[in-house]
Amino acid sequence: MPHFVLEYSQNLEPEIDVPGLFRKLHAAALGTGVFPPAGIRFRAYPCAIYLVADGKPENGFVHLTLLLLHGRPLEVRKSVGEALFAILTEHLDPIYQKRGLAISFEVRELDPELSFKKNNLHRT
Repeated sequence: MPHFVLEYSQNLEPEIDVPGLFRKLHAAALGTGVFPPAGIRFRAYPCAIYLVADGKPENGFVHLTLLLLHGRPLEVRKSVGEALFAILTEHLDPIYQKRGLAISFEVRELDPELSFKKNNLHRT
């Protein structure tokens, strides 16, 4: 159940290429062997209202959150996080070179007692 949630300042469109970023992250997530393919989800939210750093309108931000079910060792989460952050920053480097850009990534573990779900995707 890795869920990737991307938030970014709308001023980065169309440069950010979210579908391209998701394809790269998806391939990397599958390549780790850590995540079941049927559990992987990606979604993105461009933020129309934002203020970054000193308020210059060209400044932007990108924040990626990875939500995981509890149970993977810290070293596995850290290794996967570092690999995915490298892909994220590499993908964003052309934008980073042109303007002020804050890039962040957070890996969060969900409480197994409070994570409710139902799907039939594991049959495929």
